[in-house]
Formats: sequence, structure tokens, C-alpha cells
Amino acid sequence: MNKIIQKGAFVFRYRYFNKVVKYQRNFFLKFQGMQIGKKTYVPKCSITWPHQVSLGDDCRLEHDIYFHYDGIWKEGPSIIIGNNVFVGFGCEFNITKKITIGDDCLIASGSKFVDHNHGTSLTELIRIQKSPEKEIVIGNNVWIGANVVVLKGVTIFDGAIIAAGAVLNKNVPANEIWGGIPAKKIGDRK
Repeated sequence: MNKIIQKGAFVFRYRYFNKVVKYQRNFFLKFQGMQIGKKTYVPKCSITWPHQVSLGDDCRLEHDIYFHYDGIWKEGPSIIIGNNVFVGFGCEFNITKKITIGDDCLIASGSKFVDHNHGTSLTELIRIQKSPEKEIVIGNNVWIGANVVVLKGVTIFDGAIIAAGAVLNKNVPANEIWGGIPAKKIGDRK
């Protein structure tokens, strides 16, 4: 009898309770200004300013994603994710200016996107210098491997693949495969 009760509790938790929590979380985030597309549910994650995030339709997000907008408060989203995008566990979007991710992209676990840096002048303390910042743009149908770091000003054009562990500080042309630290071309899609 005890096993039947445990199995029933398991089924209830995964079929019903999790759905209720998903809808409540989406409602709460939308109430704060986050744009969430159809069939997209936001899991447990960290979001500093929900109104700065826009998620397209049919996105799949895993847990513990970090959406951090570090810029001056402004209207409209600065983290824009298109339709049919997968974002893996533990990804970080640390944005001061803007990041745009196109449709049908795959972003594996642990990837990081940082659109700013610290100043390097000798005349002031590093921590108080203005942060140089440039927008990050990721095209459509891009695959970003696990633990990739994408730095400020990078554009990844449509169809590109970035190998796991790469650090990108340059633009990636369409349909090329890049990897390494710093990342460089290692092949073409065929």
C-alpha cells in the first residue's frame, strides 16, 4: 500500500504540481514585464530585471540560467531570445548593452555571454573605470557547445557551430565551425 501511495505522489508531482508551478512562475514574471512566448516556460533561474528579457515561442530552457542585466534601467528588453531556442543548464547572460539570439539556436550548458569589460587605463582604479560595451548578435540556426564564452561585440552569423570550451572574441561567418582559445576556424559545415 505504501508503494502505491508513493507512486501516486510521484505521478501527481510530475504531472500536475510542476505544471501549476510553471504557470505561476510565468504569470509572476509576465506581471513584472518579462515577455514570454507561447509554449515557453521559465524554470527556476535568476533574473535581475524581468522586463529586460524577451523569450520567443516554443523555447526550452533548463534550470539555473542567469539572466543579468547590469546596465542603466531602460524600457524594453536587452536580452532577446528568438523562437525554438534551447538554452542549457547553468548558462549566463551578463549584459550591459544588448544580446540578440535568433531562431532555432542550440546553446549548451554552461555557456556565458558577456557584452562588457573593464577599462585598462593607468590613471584610475580598474573597478571605477567606464565599462567598454558592445552588443552581441547570434544569428539563426546556430549551435553553441558546452562552456563557450562569447565576449562583447561578437556576431555569430547563421548556421555557425561553436565547439565546446571555445572563447569567442571575433565574428564568426555563416556556416563555419570554430573552436579553441581564442576561437578560430576549424572547419566548414557540409
